[in-house]
Amino acid sequence: MTATVALSPAPAKPRTRLRDLPAKIRPSDPVKLRLAALRRFAVAITVLNVAGHLFLGFEQSIAQLIIAVLTCYATELALETLVAARDARRPSYLANAVTPSPRERVVSLVNFLLPAHISGCALAMLLFISDRLDLFAVAAVIAISSKYIFRVRTQRGDKHYFNPSNFGITAVLLLFAGTVSIAPPYQFTESFGHFGDIALPAFLACLGLFINFIFTGKLPLIFAWVGGFTVQAAVRAVLIDDTSFLAAMAPLTGMALLLFTLYMITDPGTTPRSKEGQVAFGLSVAAVYGVLMAFHVTFGVFFALTIVSACRGIGMWTANTVASKRSAAASRRASTVPTGSGTSPTIVRSHATEQIRAAD
Repeated sequence: MTATVALSPAPAKPRTRLRDLPAKIRPSDPVKLRLAALRRFAVAITVLNVAGHLFLGFEQSIAQLIIAVLTCYATELALETLVAARDARRPSYLANAVTPSPRERVVSLVNFLLPAHISGCALAMLLFISDRLDLFAVAAVIAISSKYIFRVRTQRGDKHYFNPSNFGITAVLLLFAGTVSIAPPYQFTESFGHFGDIALPAFLACLGLFINFIFTGKLPLIFAWVGGFTVQAAVRAVLIDDTSFLAAMAPLTGMALLLFTLYMITDPGTTPRSKEGQVAFGLSVAAVYGVLMAFHVTFGVFFALTIVSACRGIGMWTANTVASKRSAAASRRASTVPTGSGTSPTIVRSHATEQIRAAD
């Protein structure tokens, strides 16, 4: 008679919760995380532009796309070279190795030009300027130049606070109001019929939500913007007689505003990192947009983002200035404490970090 041994079942593997998924997929190194997000945004917007010209029926010409992208490249390289020479440092587009290989040189250059590529593709896709090429170049120069002109010092170093693509669009809309417009919404789905009206926006929405969930962490900003947009639509419907709630909500269903929501307002470099800051930023853009629409300002969504970004930049500059003055005053007070009385000098902690984080 043989005895049977009962084997204990293997312990079940713990399930990965949805909120833990980004930590498992996204790189832990901030530099690698930024590159991962930029690469995915660049691939997505490139594929959309190519598909738009080949299949979707984009109204812009391919020449306008090429001019916008190449001008962004040239402006980025030229300004980075000038700034690096001024600061006596190595340009960012050069590889860090002492004797870099050709592959390292190419990879470093491509990584550096990713933001410029995204800006150029966004300008070429969202702007409609008839058959003009020069104004696409003007928009590209303004967009990239804003990164180097409008900067503020933070605890993580100097940073720009305007979304380059949005700033370029806003500038040319103001400077060439009679010539420049936003691309018509039908160009994204006119070749797909009723199926494309649902399939393409749904695909881009899923892709954008995935990228922002995993790589940028901007879902609070997206939800705050959409929620604020809904609130301003309801308020306008109540306060303005000739505005219905459904009509006020209709722009949010268009492709232009979908791309704005998932691929422009969520720019990691020009929006707050904290959840509270993201919520405040998204609600602010929606509130300013509602005010602009109440005054019948066309293309108000782009102007709203520029206005809120400018206010955030002013707030960051003010917080940094106040923190610096307090730090200097604290240092002077600490230096005046006598040390020969047997007591240790008073150590006054600077509030610079807290002030800058509050602004962010």
